[in-house]
Amino acid sequence: MNLMNQDSYQTMLAEVQNFHDKHQLKKYGGEELNYRVALMAEELGEISACVTKGKSTELLAEECADLLILLMGTAIAKEFDLNQAFWNKMAKLEQRSSKMVDGRIRVSEFRD
Repeated sequence: MNLMNQDSYQTMLAEVQNFHDKHQLKKYGGEELNYRVALMAEELGEISACVTKGKSTELLAEECADLLILLMGTAIAKEFDLNQAFWNKMAKLEQRSSKMVDGRIRVSEFRD
């Protein structure tokens, strides 16, 4: 792992690619989309459990990292640029308005 540049998206993506290669995920079904969605749902459940059960911030961070790794691996498996998708989506979000919904702020494409 490149310890000098751990904040680089490209470095992170390369680490996830190395993980995929090491475990031959493409060859043995680990890049199949339905399987990956199931793994992401499992990780989201673990994130939820951290929050609802008052687990430590460190454990919450670890579970969020698991989800991020799965998301990056899905971008590898489906051959799309997640970094560019992030910036495209942020540009859209910046154009949206916000409003209070049930006492909490919500930013969305509000449809009437």
